[in-house]
Amino acid sequence: MPTLPWTVPNPPPQHGTAFVMASRFEVRTLKDVPRFFLRSLAAWRQVRTAPGAYGASLIAQPSRRVFYTLSAWRDRDTLYAYAKSEPHRGIVTSLRSTMRDSTFTFWEVDVATLPITWDDAKRRLAEQARTDVAGGA
Repeated sequence: MPTLPWTVPNPPPQHGTAFVMASRFEVRTLKDVPRFFLRSLAAWRQVRTAPGAYGASLIAQPSRRVFYTLSAWRDRDTLYAYAKSEPHRGIVTSLRSTMRDSTFTFWEVDVATLPITWDDAKRRLAEQARTDVAGGA
């Protein structure tokens, strides 16, 4: 399971909060995995220079066709500014047709608790997926 470890593009302040996002993506077929992975690396490079990014990590499970992202930001606006900028915006658009499923969850933490653990992020993603299914039923 390839994992890109928690990387800190911009050190957070000593006090305050961070806005956290975790995501889980599942691509439709195994043939979609290399394309998704390569595009994920381009987005990863962008995060490493993004203003307001306090940290990020990525897990790829190619044989399962699943990818996870985890990131912490100064606030919601800096996350959304990153998401709307290139190359991230173009990557999202280009990969939409390959997606089978995706889940996103957001929360705030005290910066002293960074980095976020993958156990916490995956637990929150599972809770969000259950909420999404219940809401869509």
